[in-house]
Amino acid sequence: MEALDALLNRVSAPRLCEPAPDHGQRELLFRAALRAPDHGQLRPWRFLTVEGEARERLGELLVEAVLADNPAAPAEALSKARGMPLRAPLLVVVIARPQAHPKVPQQEQVLAAACAAHAILLAAYAQGIGAVWRTGELSYSPRVAAGLGLADGEQVIAFLYLGTPERELRVAPALDPADFVSAWSAPTLS
Repeated sequence: MEALDALLNRVSAPRLCEPAPDHGQRELLFRAALRAPDHGQLRPWRFLTVEGEARERLGELLVEAVLADNPAAPAEALSKARGMPLRAPLLVVVIARPQAHPKVPQQEQVLAAACAAHAILLAAYAQGIGAVWRTGELSYSPRVAAGLGLADGEQVIAFLYLGTPERELRVAPALDPADFVSAWSAPTLS
């Protein structure tokens, strides 16, 4: 697939089923992630894969996080949290791990990790793998962070759900760049 095709036509695939990406496909996904912009060559990211029975354990962790925030959470909320990781055969948790650096602000490092997540999505699309980026309030839960083994200062950037699309992918909407681009007019200096 041409790079521009992936950039112009990638869409999310929210309905995913088996099979998950194989070893060779995963290797390409992570190689693409490692090409994200990275000022200072800090590699301010890491990735966790969650599949098989680990998805059920992640669902239980999400239930614990819901209950920690709301001990009276309704059964529907618990069921939804429990089922979230089961929506795809493979999840990749993208984690930003910013480091103190005199020239590279931590926010820039978090953005680099987000670019790594986006690169995984593009590489998935290029290989015919369905993928969707999900977050939500549980992504930012301290209980979820602890359960995933995040160190102080690390944060979840994305839960990438990957698998085989259950249906044909939708066509990317045609957007006009002119709606989003304008020329900057420099103020007159006095």
